Amino acid sequence: MIERVRAVLVTADDTMLVIRRTRPGIPEYWVLPGGGVEPGDESREAALHREIHEEIAGKADVVRLLHTMETDDERQLFYLARIATWSFDDRTGPEFSAEGRGEYALEEVPLTLGGLDGIDLKPEEIAHVLKGAVGAGSLGVEASL
Repeated sequence: MIERVRAVLVTADDTMLVIRRTRPGIPEYWVLPGGGVEPGDESREAALHREIHEEIAGKADVVRLLHTMETDDERQLFYLARIATWSFDDRTGPEFSAEGRGEYALEEVPLTLGGLDGIDLKPEEIAHVLKGAVGAGSLGVEASL
């Protein structure tokens, strides 16, 4: 089974870092930073830290596992994390140099219902989970840190 890790990266300003994907012939959409767990990763959290470093040259403090999505052949784990520093100019992931991958633009989005409604966050299930938690005031980032 393929495992992927992604992070809801909350900034000091209570915004969320997301990546806007623009690809030929597909409406733009947003994803959370992250990627596949590799055989050399010591743990899922280690994979998440590696992916955050590759994609945004950032360092984050993982707060907790927020949500898990599973199909027959893939498991995605979504973590809630605080991030203090990042640099999109210093990213090192292999996807950024691959031909035909489209554009990856880092954006800060308010971690509010309005902010979440303003983007097409994929997968849809995590967008629904975040909207529910934000609407209920149960995301718990502030109380956790």
